[in-house]
Amino acid sequence: MYSPHHIAFSVSNNRISVDFYKKFGFEELSFWQAEDKSLSITHLSLNGLILELFCYANAQPAPDSIHTTSTDLPIIGTKHFGLKVASIENARADLAEKGIIAADIEIKQGKWYKYFFVADPDDILLEITDETRLQTKG
Repeated sequence: MYSPHHIAFSVSNNRISVDFYKKFGFEELSFWQAEDKSLSITHLSLNGLILELFCYANAQPAPDSIHTTSTDLPIIGTKHFGLKVASIENARADLAEKGIIAADIEIKQGKWYKYFFVADPDDILLEITDETRLQTKG
């Protein structure tokens, strides 16, 4: 009955954020801007998931707590979103080559899968994971 459709972020610079997310394979679907340029909205797509980026001219900064999972996770609300990869090691190498992360970023073993975090230009956290539970559930 339900399936994922989109996730939305508010960003400080639309172009910089679009360029960042394109490095993960997102493609730009649509762009809209208010006549007074107070707001722009961009839709990006990756494997059927839409990433909706809101960019307000008078954007307010996020609280400092979002910068690390240790300070952000205890606060109620959206924390991060995850992108699944076939090989966590290949993903780390790819993102290091693109200059998004340091080549030696630590891959951690979580309770259910391996992962590492990446911060976008506005410090919104993305979790890169090799999750396979849903693929092998039988």
